[in-house]
Amino acid sequence: MTQLGILKSLPIMPESFAFHSAFPNPFNPSTNIKFDLPEYSNVLLEVYDINGRIIKELYDGIMDAGYHSIVWNAQQSSSGIYFIKLRAGDFVNTQKVMLVK
Repeated sequence: MTQLGILKSLPIMPESFAFHSAFPNPFNPSTNIKFDLPEYSNVLLEVYDINGRIIKELYDGIMDAGYHSIVWNAQQSSSGIYFIKLRAGDFVNTQKVMLVK
């Protein structure tokens, strides 16, 4: 028996930009990065090390409006704290993740 009353449906299109917490975090060796785009946008998703150096460009290009998910496989990276930065149009946000090997 299912309980349809507790299911939450997402709107067809996001109403605003959002950068959701990476999951899992801490992670080994990969984490899922989710974000919402309310409009067609130029997207740049980068990973920085603790010293502020770019170590990985996960995406650089145009994306349609909608709900998006990108996986970062950090198998070649060392354990430590990293920062994931999302830039989409005028929206910019950064979050901290921890790779534990």
